[in-house]
Order: sequence, then structure tokens, then C-alpha cells
Amino acid sequence: MDISKAELASAAAAQSSAGSATQELRGAEILIKALQAEQVKYIWGYPGGAVLHIYDAFYKQDTIQHVLVRHEQAAVHAADGYARATGDVGVALVTSGPGLTNAVTGIATAYMDSIPMVIISGQVPTAAIGLDAFQECDTVGITRPIVKHNFLVKDARDMASVMKKAFHIARSGRPGPVVVDVPKDVSFNKVPYNGYPESVEMRSYNPARKGHGGQIRKALQLLLAAKRPYIYTGGGVLLGNATNELRTLVDLLGYPVTNTLMGLGAYPASDRKFLGMLGMHGTIEANNAMQNCDVLLAVGARFDDRVIGNPKHFAQNERKIIHIDIDPSSISKRVKVDVPIVGDVKDVLTELINMVRESTTRPDATALGEWWKTIETWRSKDCLKYDRGNTDVIKPQYVVETLWNMTKDADVYITSDVGQHQMWAAQYYRFDEPRRWINSGGLGTMGVGIPYAMGIKLAKPDAEVFTITGEGSVQMNIQELSTCFQYNTPIKICSLNNRYLGMVRQWQEIDYEGRYSHSYMDALPNFVKLAEAYGHVGMLIEKPQDVEPALREARKLKDRTVFMDFRTDPTENVFPMVKAGKGITEMLLGSEDL
Repeated sequence: MDISKAELASAAAAQSSAGSATQELRGAEILIKALQAEQVKYIWGYPGGAVLHIYDAFYKQDTIQHVLVRHEQAAVHAADGYARATGDVGVALVTSGPGLTNAVTGIATAYMDSIPMVIISGQVPTAAIGLDAFQECDTVGITRPIVKHNFLVKDARDMASVMKKAFHIARSGRPGPVVVDVPKDVSFNKVPYNGYPESVEMRSYNPARKGHGGQIRKALQLLLAAKRPYIYTGGGVLLGNATNELRTLVDLLGYPVTNTLMGLGAYPASDRKFLGMLGMHGTIEANNAMQNCDVLLAVGARFDDRVIGNPKHFAQNERKIIHIDIDPSSISKRVKVDVPIVGDVKDVLTELINMVRESTTRPDATALGEWWKTIETWRSKDCLKYDRGNTDVIKPQYVVETLWNMTKDADVYITSDVGQHQMWAAQYYRFDEPRRWINSGGLGTMGVGIPYAMGIKLAKPDAEVFTITGEGSVQMNIQELSTCFQYNTPIKICSLNNRYLGMVRQWQEIDYEGRYSHSYMDALPNFVKLAEAYGHVGMLIEKPQDVEPALREARKLKDRTVFMDFRTDPTENVFPMVKAGKGITEMLLGSEDL
């Protein structure tokens, strides 16, 4: 069976076949039809015995590009990065057994950050399930805690409906990954195919979209009566495509706003009303405003431990809390709120904006002015200052700040791995637009940077894609430099190489009296030669004065992947910092506080 572009001008064309004569297709062919109907453009995967029928079906079509990664974890991360940057559902394909278990970290990463994904896994034939067959594992059981839902397809006749449900669940409500486990015989069996379903009905799954009007009116009254208001937003604003609505509301009210690590870019960092990121490594002004406000509007955020620190400390100051979220289970989970609003953040904010415009009441200008004076006093402390004049050693913050100054007006996406470099990227690269900052938040997964960048570069070939990483994180999926070469995804890698597992070293310095147990990297490769071995450009940068020229040279090499090994100050720590168990205003601002 050949599936050509002529057959599939659009998903509608694929779906229209529902009324045509019944075809006999293999389960794998129906799976491909489903992906085409969902307008999937890319899929990242790695073949194996249990998915060979599916790969054979891929060979016979030309509308979906399959990207062969070098490790299944990277397949899921790349699909994840694609989903974060585009808002579309990311799709990955892995084989049974170790293929699936290698993908678990990627699935859990997407689950923690609510990323819409469909992961297709191969499974041993149905007759062999439970018999410890070669490369068998309990995919449904293993992934149950880290997916929004999972399916085991037991009959090829169910393939189309299962795929329709999988994509619907993945992208609707609070998004998340869905695993579809396909036994080998199910992918091979021929069954009647009547077309891809045009709609889906699931009695047990009906996420709310519209917020309760009465609750929104209560929120309006609290917001307009506030003396010290604050707007706190998370990744839900980006996932809900509600950045325009957020910006309209903030500008309408003139209130201060903060973003979480996952929400950066929802409101322009260059605007004075933005107080910076809050939380464990947030700014003084963002954290103090969070603690001292009298009315807090939380939108698409979950009050996690990295944001509010110790809940008892947070509860010391009385404030009224309004919480808007699509997921009712996130509301009052860690912090009791006064006005819960369950609904799609875009819809709820739109209704709230309309109410503000219709209201004759306006915020108390005098009280708001005093609040802004207090905030500016906090901001004047410049908690993100560092030794910018150092000419002896490269400060990691300087690399990020230089990159931002150079690219702030360009079409740029920044991915990061996890650690000190991630926090410096979040603090010093000032994101003005949504979906430009791609990192692992909830799970904190090292090794995502390069795969994220690969996925984004395929989706956004004309954009510049930079990975800010460290010499520890980058080695966790460095084999994907091979994938970058094969599929011509020229990304730029900025490795802030301090020869330590930096965040581990920082905690060991502060909490373990400088006992640096297994945090020093004793046998690092020559990253320049390693990059060249993979067919790319490698650069070693050791002096502060060489940082800007290196970045400029890398940007000129538009069609090449460039690995920049920046040798940075090994003693530099991320500040501000809130230690575990402390409140968000109990910040360490520098080495003088240690």
C-alpha cells in the first residue's frame, strides 16, 4: 500500500474517506492514516522488532518525516521540544522492552510540565503478553503514573478510535503525554477500515473550559479593591495560548506581574511591570511582592515548592488568593485559595478583561502608587549584579547576557539542560515572547537541551536555536550530535563548562561544608574534537574578551552546528537562592550571606 501526498491534501480529505467503500488495511497502515489525519509532520523514533510492521508502513508514505535518533530518551525529548515550541502534539515511536523503558524519562519529563504528546510503543504479540517474551515489559503498568492516559490496542479494528482518543486527550484540558502500546500482531493484522473518526466522545473525560461567572465576578471585586495586588503566572498561560490576554489584563490594571520558570515569556521581561522570575532563584522584588501582596491572582501556576518555598512561611501573611487553572486538582493542592476558578485560562481571562472594561470601579491609584514605590525599593538592590568587569575568567552570567544582547531582536529559541546554567539562562536572558524558552521544569531532566533544540529546529528552520548547557548535562544525550548531522538541524550549543556538576557543588558548598563528593568532573572529553568528530564545528573559549567574537562567528555559520566550550569560573554560584525549607523572602544574595 502506497500512501502519497496526492491522497492526503489535508486531514479533512483523510477523514472524508469514512463514507467511502470499506478497505482492508493492516493495523500499522491504519496507524499511519491516523497520524496523517492528525496532520503530524514529524515523528522521532528508533526501530526494533516489535515495531517493524509500523516502520514498513512508514516506508510506503511520504507525508510524515521520521527522524532516527540515537537513543529513545532523545526521541521523546525531541518530540517534547517540538510540542513546547509549536503548541502541536509531539509524536514519538519506540519499540518494546528497553525501547519503552529508555523513553520513560522523556515521558515523565513531559508529564510533569503538561506537554501534549503521543508516544507509540511496540509490544510483543498479544498471545505472548505475560509470558516474559523477548523484549517484553508491562508498558501500561510502567507508564501509568507518568501519563495522562495510556492504551493497549488489543484489536486492529480499534486502532483508529484509540488514536483519535489519544490525540484528543493529549491536547485538551490540561495537556499531557498519552502512550499507545501496539502489539506486533495488531500492527500486522488486516481489518476493515472505514476512515478516521471525525469526532470523539468520552463519557468519563469532559474537561471544563468556561469558568464560573460568579467566581470571576468575585475575582474582579477583589482585584479592583486591592491595595497591593500581584499577578503570578505559570506555564499554563503558555500552554493555554493566553499570553495576549494576560498582557491585556496586566496593562489594563497596571499591576506588577511575575512568571515562574515555566512561564517566562508570557509577559515581556523588558516591561517595567515585570518583576522577574520568582521562587528559589527569583529576584528580591518578585519574591517580596509575592509575600507582601494583599490580593494575588494566580494564573496557570501550581504554587510548587520551588516557587513558594515553605508553605508555613507563605501562610504567615494574610492575602486573598484567586486561582485560575484548567485542572481542578491543582487548586488548593499546596496553598488554600479564596476564589477558585476552574476553566481554560484564555477563556477566563477574556471574560475577566471584559468585566474590567465594563466596570465603573477602577483600582486605587494612590495605594497602587505606594505599592510600586515599595517594589522599586526592592528592585533598586539589583540582586542579579555580578562581576561584569572581570577580565581574568569568564563569568557564566556574562555569556548569557552577551547572547541576549546580541539576539534580543532576532527570531531565537533558547533551550537549556538542568543545573546552574539553566538558572542563569532564566535570569539573564530576558524573554519577551512566549514559547521561546524551552527547558525541563518539574522533573528537572538533564540531557534535554540538544534533543529539544533538534525538535525545534525542524519545526522552525529559519529561526536561530541555541542550547545553553553544562559539561555534565550535555554528555547525557551528546550522541544526538549525530542526529543533528544526519537531518541537517544546525543548532548552536553554549556549554558553560565549569568542570563541576555546578548545582550539586553549590549545594555542597552551602549545606555540606564544602565536601565536594563526586561533583568534580575529572575526565572531560575534548569537546572541540568531539564536535568535529560528529561533523560539526567546535570552539574553545577561555577569555572574557573572546565571548562576543565567538558567538558572532557561530551565528555566521548558519548551516553548521557549533559547539562552544566556554571555560567559566568554577566558583560562581547562582544567586539569589532560597535554601530548602526556607520561605521565599529568606534569600541568600551572595557569598557574603554564606
